[in-house]
Amino acid sequence: MKKTAWFDRSFPAITDNGLLPSIIERLSGTPARVEEMISRIAPSKLTLRHGDKWTIHEQAGHLGDMEPLWLGRLEDLQEGATDLRVADLTNQRTHNAQHNNTDIKIILQHFREQREIFVNRLLQLEDVQLEHTALHPRLKTPMRIIDLACFVAEHDDHHLSAIRELS
Repeated sequence: MKKTAWFDRSFPAITDNGLLPSIIERLSGTPARVEEMISRIAPSKLTLRHGDKWTIHEQAGHLGDMEPLWLGRLEDLQEGATDLRVADLTNQRTHNAQHNNTDIKIILQHFREQREIFVNRLLQLEDVQLEHTALHPRLKTPMRIIDLACFVAEHDDHHLSAIRELS
């Protein structure tokens, strides 16, 4: 089945902040999901390149590479910024990280630690903080914290499905 390219996706606003606890659970479970998925893949396949696509190591590493952006955007929303910080759409951090030369356990542990920080920050929010919006720089749409959380969860699943395709 053909997967929609990440940059072709749209993300409608979520109007019910009561969905945030479920999205947080989804976000908190991503490290375990990726660890489980990778544990079933032969080690020889983890750094195998298919054309110009990232390897499984790089897909997993990218998840950790993105955590500072997600945390920064959460801070933007908490601080009342009008615009969310811009992502490096070329993903230079991932391209330069040499994830294929790093033990997969280290990549996964780094992601788990980074994600825990993001999830804990989400869990500490108060209802009043959930209403502020800031403009997403690429999508040019306003986002609230729930929209950011869902965006991150969708990004996680996009890369988990890429790992499944490569396995």
